[in-house]
Formats: sequence, C-alpha cells, structure tokens
Amino acid sequence: MTGRFVDRREAVGAALVDTGATALLVTDPRNIAYLTGFRGSGGAVLVETDGGAVLCTDSRYELQVVEQAPDVGHVISREYVSGVLGRRRGPADAPLAVEADELTLTAASALRRAMADVGAPDTGVIETSGVVEQVRRRKDDSEVALIERACGVVDDAWTHLLTSGAIAAGRSERDVAADLEHAMRRAGSDGVAFETIVASGPNGAHPHHVPGDRLLADGELVVIDFGAMVGGYSSDCTRTVALGQAPGRLVDAYAVVLEAQLAGVAAVRPGIACSDLDAVSRGIIDSAGYGGYFGHSLGHGVGLDVHEAPAVSSRSTSTLSDGDVITIEPGIYLPDLGGIRIEDTVAVSGGGGRSLTTTSKAFSVL
Repeated sequence: MTGRFVDRREAVGAALVDTGATALLVTDPRNIAYLTGFRGSGGAVLVETDGGAVLCTDSRYELQVVEQAPDVGHVISREYVSGVLGRRRGPADAPLAVEADELTLTAASALRRAMADVGAPDTGVIETSGVVEQVRRRKDDSEVALIERACGVVDDAWTHLLTSGAIAAGRSERDVAADLEHAMRRAGSDGVAFETIVASGPNGAHPHHVPGDRLLADGELVVIDFGAMVGGYSSDCTRTVALGQAPGRLVDAYAVVLEAQLAGVAAVRPGIACSDLDAVSRGIIDSAGYGGYFGHSLGHGVGLDVHEAPAVSSRSTSTLSDGDVITIEPGIYLPDLGGIRIEDTVAVSGGGGRSLTTTSKAFSVL
C-alpha cells in the first residue's frame, strides 16, 4: 500500500516542474489522504519534486498518523504550515506552490508568518490549482474497487427501499431520505457522499431540491439522488419512480431520459471527448423537444469527491481515459409538473464503460 502513495507523490512532484515550484504545500484533507493515507481532520503535507514528503498534524492524531502514513516524515504541532516548512529540504527561498483554492485568508497569514520564520520571501509563493486533483483523476484498481463497493451499497439500499414500502403516498420527502440514509449505513456506508435528494411532484423540477415536509402523493414522480462513502470514496446514483398513474407528459419524458441515459453509458470509451459524450445524450433530449428542460451537464468525475475531474459537459475540453470514473445523468425538468433524472456511476476501462450502479432503470410504478 505504501508504494501506491509513493507513486502518487512522485506523480505530483513531476507535475510541479511545470509550475516552477520545488515543493507543494497540500492543505486539502482529501488530497492529504490521497498522498499519504492519513485521514485526520487537520494537517498539512509538503511534497517535494522528488516525491519526498513531510506531514504535520496535532497531538490528537499522534498514533493515527504513524499507523496510516508510516512512509512520510511526521511533525506533531498545531502550527501545521510552519511544521512542514521547517522540514523542507530545499533552499528556503526556492519557489513554493500552494493549493490556491484551499488556502483561506487565515491560512495565508499563517503561511506568511511561517515563511518569514524560515527566511523565505513572500514572493516565493506560486498559486496553483488542480495539481493533485489531476493526478487523482486516473483511478487505480484499488480505487475503482472502493467506488464499486460504494455503488454496491447504494444498490442494496435502493433495493431495500423499494421492497420495504418506504416510498409511498403520505410519507414526507424528509422521512424517505432518512430511511434511505439508514439503509445505506446498514449496507456498509461510512456516511453519505452528499445530502440525499428526495424531490416529489413539482419539486422534481428542481435538480438540487432539499427534502422537506411535503408529502408524497399518488399520480406524481419522485426523483431520488443519493450516494454512499466507502473507504473515503464516493458513489452517485439517481432513480425516478412513479406513484400511481403519472401525467402522460412525464411518462413520455421518462422514456426520453432513459433513452438518453442508456445511449450515454453505451458511448463511454477511452478517447471520446467529454463534450461529444454530453452531445450524445443531449441530442436525444433535444430531438424529442425537451432540450430547454435539460440545463445541467451530463455528468462529472467521481472519487474522493463526489464532484471532481473530468467535467462531462458541452464546455469541457477533457477527453476520457482509462481510469476515469464518471456519472451519466441526463434529466428533464418541467416547471410546476415534475422532473426525471436517471444516473449511474460508470468506470472507463477495457475500451468502454462499465456501470458500477446496477439497479433497474425501467419505468417503475409503486
């Protein structure tokens, strides 16, 4: 396992060469976990161009850091930034890269103080974005296995929800969300990957609706978007079901979304431009006359974050590669009537795509 972390740090070190920096200060907790294995809630890592690294965290994690990150240097201090800079092997005035998107004003002040303490100039800081995230994008076999386990959890939880009668008229969106999250826990989730969405009736026209006290009713659709975390990795799945006889326009729209989703999954392969993949599903929805009701992108990468590179959208400049894990999630959202979204988590491998979420997507009336 430690060899995998070494490889990741060396890849990040190699990527630093293009920035002009000789070391990267990593403060994003997910990136720290990715590069070292350490999963505490506080700390910083300094990664140098040769892959060497030192990790600073506080005394709460003094034992944990030795167990989880045995192959990096350790500093125990509440001053995370100064702790790692004090162990930097290169010259103090050599350029230092930082994760600009993660550096708060408070952390930036701490960085300036720490650099002054070691005699480094403020001008030696290079703001970077996505250095670790681009390395993270390509998932190795162990990462795909964890994502697949997280997908298995949502499959099991969804099956339980359908067979338990939890999705029924008279129950609130909030209650259905709670039942689903409990089912994911019982199926092996370490926690939710994001806030569960249960959107009933007209609320389904809001892609990111927050479950509330509205009661489910016969004659409407219910959109349920949910994900689990296993070993730090996410899954993402959406299913839409009907309670009783839904309006004909929604039934028609469901068929269009399902066709678009199946076509999108079938088109996944290494080498396809993400914008072209988006166009496969979007073209079907446009041709059916619903193009104005599908406003979001077709999908996104999944890993340590539930939303990460690559973006699968009409604006994306990325091309799919082996090791990518993405979602395919077209939708149609009809104001004041309801919505449909169907989503799978899909691994790019073996010349195509493999859906890691496997429950039925056929139109289902409960």
